[in-house]
Amino acid sequence: MDWTQLDWQTLDRLRGNFLSSGGATAGEPYWCSRADLANYDLTYAERIGWKWDAVLSELKRRDWSPPAPARVLLDWGCGSGVASRRVLRVFGAENFDTLLPWDHSPLARDYAAEVARREFPKLDIAEFGGVPPASFVLVVSHVTNELPPPALGGLLALARRAEAVIWVEPGTHADSRALVAVREQFRDSFRIVAPCTHEVVCGLLAAGNERHWCHNFAEPPPNIYADSNWVKFGKRAGIDLRSLPYSFLVLEKKREGAASAPTSHSEISRIIGRPRFHKAHASICNCDINGVSELTLYKRSDPAFFKKLERAPAHPPLYVWERDADAPERIKVAQTLLYVQNSHG
Repeated sequence: MDWTQLDWQTLDRLRGNFLSSGGATAGEPYWCSRADLANYDLTYAERIGWKWDAVLSELKRRDWSPPAPARVLLDWGCGSGVASRRVLRVFGAENFDTLLPWDHSPLARDYAAEVARREFPKLDIAEFGGVPPASFVLVVSHVTNELPPPALGGLLALARRAEAVIWVEPGTHADSRALVAVREQFRDSFRIVAPCTHEVVCGLLAAGNERHWCHNFAEPPPNIYADSNWVKFGKRAGIDLRSLPYSFLVLEKKREGAASAPTSHSEISRIIGRPRFHKAHASICNCDINGVSELTLYKRSDPAFFKKLERAPAHPPLYVWERDADAPERIKVAQTLLYVQNSHG
């Protein structure tokens, strides 16, 4: 499938299904044919892939990779399989023995398996029969708003059996809050790898933070805006190609007998969303071990960093702030962390 073969009517129908209250939410698959999946994979799924690129890039900067014992990758709700293919590219297909693409649609399962076989011919790609393997990594992408409570409960039960979970959702308030709920349920038996810099209760759950949600923005490839095919797609679908909000959660199972390590970085902060820039200052929604709060960075305090922050990628790295002793909500000096040495086992 390429742009010359794209079926715009199919894309219009898929878009309508995505936006409606029916479709997969009502228990019926999106997919009517293999062509549906091929059209989706080239367009909508590729945009989801850019979000996965951002998440996986951060994990690499944090020096994290899936735990060695888990050599099976289970892509739950796989759709066209874009999420698992991104994971295999970044972490190496040679580090897995088997890919299990699963979706309630047999068409999606077959398509995801077919495309993965072409890209990773040495990887064993098998059917998931419902009984999880002894050790596996679970990949979940863009499913939360489609799952009724029983289905979500089944997914969470499966996730509890995984060695690690990499879960990416749209960056909406509702989807982000859903991942926060998962985070809190899993803190007892899983380490919080990302996006958090700590493993205490999520600061978004504190009174007064109801309007906030944990999300960031991925960067599309730089050539997209000059690509007439993507420009046409964006206009036809009513999509702002520049806007790629996402929320995510990465968990790794706590293992008995593993060497103890610090599980929180007391000084490291994460920016939620985007800083809001004004003429002389920036307002930052900050998350750290002490909770979620609004911080202010005055341009005069650190002009070089202020300029750097304005030009930062859409998915910012982690930071260490030096606060003003007289006004803790003010940032005096900032340090950018390109990555954090993994401290979660």
